[in-house]
Amino acid sequence: MLTPKEIAYAVTKALDAKKGQNIKLLKIDRISSLADYFLICTGTSNTHVKTLCDYAEYTLDQLGEPMLSREGHHGNAWELLDYGTIVVHVFTEEARRFYDLERLWADAEQVDLKDILIEE
Repeated sequence: MLTPKEIAYAVTKALDAKKGQNIKLLKIDRISSLADYFLICTGTSNTHVKTLCDYAEYTLDQLGEPMLSREGHHGNAWELLDYGTIVVHVFTEEARRFYDLERLWADAEQVDLKDILIEE
């Protein structure tokens, strides 16, 4: 059984491997009972958003992590994957600006991903 942090890092690496952009990992366990982490990522198109989510789901499925739910919004402008301890949000750039989760969750601790993400 993986820890919430291990799950968060595994799915962060999966999104990065598929060229997810502006990946942010927010630790919300102290300010919300919804999850331990929110992972936010931008896809370059609706198709890319779906591809990122499919690969995140595949990655965590391979690690034995069951998904609680997957929800799409407005033709894949925003997809959400709920794993209980982590909620993955993948947006198009326009949808990400509109919902602005980083501002809504400004009290969350932003996890430093420099050792997780591959430098271009």
